[in-house]
Amino acid sequence: MRRHPDIVIIGAGVIGLSIAISILNSNRNLQVAVLEKERTLGAHASGRNSGVLHAGFYYSADSLKARFCSEGNVALRALCREFNIPVREVGKVVVTTNALEEELLAQLYERGIRNGVKLERLEKRDLGTIEPLAVTQESFIWSPTTAVSDPESVLRALATKVTALGGTILFGQEAFITLNPNTITTKSVSWQPKHLVNASGTQADRIAKCFGFGEGLTMIPFMGVYRCVAESKLSLKRLVYPVPNPLNPFLGVHLTISVHGLIKIGPTAIPLLNREQYSLLEKWNLKDIRESIVGLNAIFHGNFHSIPALARSEFPKIFTSCLVSSASRLVPSIRELTNWEKMKPGIRAQLVDTKSGQLVNDFLVDGDENSTHVLNAVSPGWTAALPFGNFVAQRVLTHF
Repeated sequence: MRRHPDIVIIGAGVIGLSIAISILNSNRNLQVAVLEKERTLGAHASGRNSGVLHAGFYYSADSLKARFCSEGNVALRALCREFNIPVREVGKVVVTTNALEEELLAQLYERGIRNGVKLERLEKRDLGTIEPLAVTQESFIWSPTTAVSDPESVLRALATKVTALGGTILFGQEAFITLNPNTITTKSVSWQPKHLVNASGTQADRIAKCFGFGEGLTMIPFMGVYRCVAESKLSLKRLVYPVPNPLNPFLGVHLTISVHGLIKIGPTAIPLLNREQYSLLEKWNLKDIRESIVGLNAIFHGNFHSIPALARSEFPKIFTSCLVSSASRLVPSIRELTNWEKMKPGIRAQLVDTKSGQLVNDFLVDGDENSTHVLNAVSPGWTAALPFGNFVAQRVLTHF
């Protein structure tokens, strides 16, 4: 069977669905099909993230992340109101543990102010009134516009909007690109769209290469592990984050509050060899392993990141005791808690430049009149999804 829609989007995650909504809002006459290889929404990153609506102060002012995070924070709240999805306006504190981190905190604050984010940098004595359980060296950042919501509910709302606008979402449709890159096959269907949008997360670089894009780039999966306890065991009022390590694009182990009454600690940033390996007993793939080794080797020989330091820091956090120890630097009283429960892990699809060994730290989109490829859409991809999806959609629509 052959189908010839105007646009095929590969990936029904938060980015793919947001792109579909923006395209259909701009032109209801276009036929848009979203292909998802899994049988449910949210099987991967979009359904496994922390649910934090970031405020937008971590990112350099000239980045796409900074451009879309604050706007996405507002847009995601509006979506949640439209669909009665809970949002907890908890806010966030970023605390320090030493003098060096105080300097980094000052830089983080100034970056946020340049980005137009509502922030305060307050003295240690003020922390007790905002988050009594947290500790800091001398000062901290208070971010009142950081909040939390439910990723799975948001995904369902986005899918509802896609179908209401006339789009089609098909599950169980793993895409294979043939020698003719304008043809996509899924099971018994051959798709020949006028334009393909690749929003496939961990597979994005591979699909892009079939169209001649993404050369010199490869994906490295990083696993994020969380542990949780019931909120009744810890009277945390705010999200509590450390100052991020400037050498790596990760925010570090922190404490978050969920809309479901849980306190979570995590995540880790453990480099993996397999792109969808949530357990050591599943999803071993030789192609994944070869490409991950290429990426890790590039990082090892580059001058931007330290694989040995990352391994020493992250691998011990597989053990709950190490994860608790790391989080207790921010909130010491969690050492008294027991019976931490495992949560389903997530995988960050992190792009790396194999020439320089540098992790790509911003959203990255490439393509031409035939295809558009979202090569890198890491955190705050969930928060920024709606405006970033519109950015990608407007790029696609220039070809129609």
